[in-house]
Amino acid sequence: MESHVAAQPEGDPNYLVGLDLNGRRVVVVGGGTVAQRRLGLLIASGADVHVISREVTPAVEGMATSGQLTVTLRAYADGDLEGAWYAIACTDEPETNAAVVEEANQRRVFCVRADVARLGTAVTPATARYDGLTLGVLASGQHRRSAAVRNGLLEALQSGVVSDDSSPVTPGVALVGGGPGDPDLITVRGRRLLARANLVVADRLAPPELLAELGPDVEVVDAAKIPYGRAMAQEAINATLIEGAKAGKFVVRLKGGDPYVFGRGYEELEACVEAGIPVTVVPGVTSPISVPGAAGIPVTHRGVTHEFVVVSGHVAPDHPDSLVDWPALARLRGTLVLMMAVERIEQFATALLEGGRPADTPATVIQEGTLRTQRVLRADLGTVAARVREEGIRPPAIVVIGPTAGFSAELGEAAK
Repeated sequence: MESHVAAQPEGDPNYLVGLDLNGRRVVVVGGGTVAQRRLGLLIASGADVHVISREVTPAVEGMATSGQLTVTLRAYADGDLEGAWYAIACTDEPETNAAVVEEANQRRVFCVRADVARLGTAVTPATARYDGLTLGVLASGQHRRSAAVRNGLLEALQSGVVSDDSSPVTPGVALVGGGPGDPDLITVRGRRLLARANLVVADRLAPPELLAELGPDVEVVDAAKIPYGRAMAQEAINATLIEGAKAGKFVVRLKGGDPYVFGRGYEELEACVEAGIPVTVVPGVTSPISVPGAAGIPVTHRGVTHEFVVVSGHVAPDHPDSLVDWPALARLRGTLVLMMAVERIEQFATALLEGGRPADTPATVIQEGTLRTQRVLRADLGTVAARVREEGIRPPAIVVIGPTAGFSAELGEAAK
């Protein structure tokens, strides 16, 4: 009589597979933080998710309230897996988790046991999604190791160190917000599209380190707009975007901050659409919020400010082209963030003082925010203009006026 013994595979014995759970019933037994971490991907996959638990976290309750899943507030009972395609046992009760796995085995439903992975019939990989790819890493239950490898792969793809060149680049234009200056503050999507560009049209305030990561075959056009100096005309920028896309290139218009916050991004969108060019808009981390934050200044704070206003300072308060109601701004009690205001800081401060804003209102100026060269000048509305001149503050700089501008400098330093 011949016998056959299955060889134990070396390494991770699990078979990695992608499940189509769209519209299919998935039962999660347990509603704590462990369950909470797994529910997001299940919902994103389109699964029909049912949570059974004596109690759930506020986040899980919120998912149920918004209709993303259903919650049954009671203990698990045999039969709860009826009709399920997939199950997860993640309570803090080992005997309950074991019972869930046992029912799943009887029903031939794959089941993850979160507390002791090897006792389940499935293991949740460390996963990530990137540009149509789903990455999954298993490491024989060593979750920290699989997560670290997953993170490394994702970062390599996002930064362009590892590229997926299997799909052709579709000609078009992407308006990408590069963030406030620190290259790490560009969005994941923005960095991904930048890595695929054939032509990059870059602003002066776009993080230059990002350009250094581009391949030698990528053409870079300098679209700098130096304050009161040399500048590339907006019409020429529009034409460069359109001509590049029509020549079959994928063009990234890399801008500082967010494309639509005083960035003329919408003008570029209009020009491209009128020319029949497909456009992708990637919002950026906007400097009126992030730069004060990097200096330890929240633009809002509970019980202190109920509004913040962002104002362009490219024209003086009394200029006929000004669209700003300066007397109304002076009457506000919240935070006022002035951009492009250093050159005319005296005029803006005077307008606010004449409108009734107290002279002792805190005012902070941040030059080259989020960069290692960042400078922070703290003053008040009555003295800020003189201090800016004394300290030689120059663009790019952001002026923050209001109660939160006077928050503790020590706390701001501690947050770095």
